[in-house]
Amino acid sequence: MSKILLFVFLTWLTGNPFIAILVLLVILYALDRRFVGLTPSFIKPLRRSNRLRKLKRHIAEAPNDTSSKQEVSRILIEKKKYAEALKLLEPMERTLDDSAEYWDDLGLCLMQLGQPERGEAAIYKALSINPRVKYGAPYLRLAAYYSRLDAEKALESIASFQEIHSSSCEAYERLAEIYKQMGRKQEMKDAIEEGLRVYRTLPRYKKRLERSWAIKLLLKRMAG
Repeated sequence: MSKILLFVFLTWLTGNPFIAILVLLVILYALDRRFVGLTPSFIKPLRRSNRLRKLKRHIAEAPNDTSSKQEVSRILIEKKKYAEALKLLEPMERTLDDSAEYWDDLGLCLMQLGQPERGEAAIYKALSINPRVKYGAPYLRLAAYYSRLDAEKALESIASFQEIHSSSCEAYERLAEIYKQMGRKQEMKDAIEEGLRVYRTLPRYKKRLERSWAIKLLLKRMAG
């Protein structure tokens, strides 16, 4: 009802219902970016592309700058350009052999490019170097991979992640999804309720980070 009243007001203010719709969409987008975070950012990709251009120019002048190459590979991964990222990562293996971040990036690219066994091995090497690398994100990646092949391994990966982040709504959302794939409806419902309970106990700043996952849990609850 409030959205309808706002639309009517904007139509009266602008004198054009189409402009009113555009203004309403901009307002809803701004509110979502500020308080929820379900919609993508339009500014972040522009900043990322600009940073990528600068780094590529720098690497052309300083081809031995490993840290810049790593940053480029991570931006490429964010842009889902895994093949291009892998070309940068593979030659750096000897130099970055003791870097957990490097092995996780490499494993992610390999998995996305249809080499799951090599990717899995690389991610486990990352975790052997530092079990808390990237705040446990590799465990969620393994859980997503195993969820299609071995549900029990997927649950083990979720449990390992929760040892690091017991207050992660994302982990409970993924856990609920795995239980759903396994046909374990009661466990799925329990995971949803626990994830929502965790969300309610979070401090305000943390709720902002976890809100999109909490909404996904709510949608799962509504879907049954």
